Amino acid sequence: MPSGSLLAPAIDRQAPRFRSNQAAMQALMTSLRADEKLLQRGGGTEAAERQHAKGRLTARERLQQLLDPDSAFLELGLFAAAGMYEEWGGAPAAGVLCGLGRVSGRLVMVVANDATVKAGAFFPMTAKKVLRAQTIALENRLPVIYLVDSAGIFLPLQEDVFPDTDDFGRVFRNNAVLSARGIPQVTAIMGSCVAGGAYLPVMTDYVLMTEGSGLYLAGPALVQAAIGQKASSEELGGAHLHAAISGTVDFQEPDDAHCLARIRTLVGHFGHPARAPFDRIAPAEPNLSASDLEGLFPADPQSPYEVRDLLACLLDGSRFEEYRPDYGQSLVCGYGRLGGFAVGIVANQKRPTRRADQRVEFGGVIYPESAAKAARFIMDCNQALVPLVFFHDVNGFMVGKQAEAEGIIRAGAKLVNVVANSVVPKLTVILGGSFGAGHYAMCGRAYDPRFLFAWPTARYAVMGGDQAAQTLLDIKTKQLEKQGQKLSADEQQHLLDSIRATYELQTTCRYGAARLWIDAIISPQDTRQALVTALEAASLNPEVPPFQVGVLQT
Repeated sequence: MPSGSLLAPAIDRQAPRFRSNQAAMQALMTSLRADEKLLQRGGGTEAAERQHAKGRLTARERLQQLLDPDSAFLELGLFAAAGMYEEWGGAPAAGVLCGLGRVSGRLVMVVANDATVKAGAFFPMTAKKVLRAQTIALENRLPVIYLVDSAGIFLPLQEDVFPDTDDFGRVFRNNAVLSARGIPQVTAIMGSCVAGGAYLPVMTDYVLMTEGSGLYLAGPALVQAAIGQKASSEELGGAHLHAAISGTVDFQEPDDAHCLARIRTLVGHFGHPARAPFDRIAPAEPNLSASDLEGLFPADPQSPYEVRDLLACLLDGSRFEEYRPDYGQSLVCGYGRLGGFAVGIVANQKRPTRRADQRVEFGGVIYPESAAKAARFIMDCNQALVPLVFFHDVNGFMVGKQAEAEGIIRAGAKLVNVVANSVVPKLTVILGGSFGAGHYAMCGRAYDPRFLFAWPTARYAVMGGDQAAQTLLDIKTKQLEKQGQKLSADEQQHLLDSIRATYELQTTCRYGAARLWIDAIISPQDTRQALVTALEAASLNPEVPPFQVGVLQT
């Protein structure tokens, strides 16, 4: 049984507020699942039929045969590029499938081109999604399996794919770095693998190729145009040529099924390197059901709630050892377990709290004392090798004369410093709002969380929509006044509504996930399993560098 104080909230599941919250979250999840199904279709039924006509499986069919039966798959970046590239017909899931799954019992990262989406061509977001998958593999020492079936760079957008440090060429650099660090990489060429993309398989540790696939720097048409030589795809770079003549391919396979079976066999021979020093015991289920999260989390983002009630639905045995519970109460910090792993929790408290001096503090706001408490707690977790999990629902840091006099900037800088320099794995879940510098202090994307998940209720930006819309309206109004123009009340309201609609769209979790600011949008009920899988991945990296911080403003 996990140690710690038992969290035992009294939950009235028949209460109108609980049922209303539950209905609202379920509606969001219904909409999310519908969008997910649409994205999972890739290029659609006709494109899948064309793939089948070539004797090939689709990316998701390949994944199904590759992964261990009845094992879970944590898909990452499903919403990548959603709503983008519409002028080119869109690129569902950025034309590549990425995620964590088990192959022959090993947890691995899978990167599979979806040939039903523009022949698997690389859009700008495709490159960024593959790079994110490789970064996760590097940070967690996850073996990587690439299922290649790609026409290469999407030429109309080549200037946004080709040259920079977060573009296509970085993929091959990462191949080299992963290999140098002893992280196994397996590549299966299961269709087209042309031009610069041809370097990817050859820079990995194992190379497989199915018959009928093509691996070459230039295809038949380009070769004829460049040097006048006529050659078929098979003659230029077929499986037999590379397996028997060039010596580039390690295993020639007759079809997808044999190729995927071979990968499973190869992965099954991998050794078991040392694991991380993080403590893990036998897991225990929470005393409360994960389904209760739907009713506990409010539909109205302005409504208060007790964050400890959410933790009771997530932590092993619903047990939590809270750190300084009566001090800096707008941040809840403490120790618990997830899937048996010891973790440190940093969570925004969304209900108002009362200090010892009787002053009331707003929920979801970081005050000087709560920032100082969290900074010290994070340092303790680094000293003790305890991974950190951040739960966001934050409006930002407190402002005003009293907050400035109490050193809010100094305290906030201290918290940002220790988050930035933290060396234990950091996992982030955005539950509701994540605004301004509060997003940074709670380990937002810029602060290197190993994984960043979001609920469908998540929103984040520099500030909330209403405040931002009013600020932008004021700026626009003053600009027009300088030009001698004055807006009527109706015109001001119309402009305000337009600004607010645009801004609100940009704060949604789908918008962030489309740009890979979020690794995955997850349901409240899937949160615990997603975090446990992330911790299992993090535990594969045994290297924890020394914890050091720079100058702290004390």
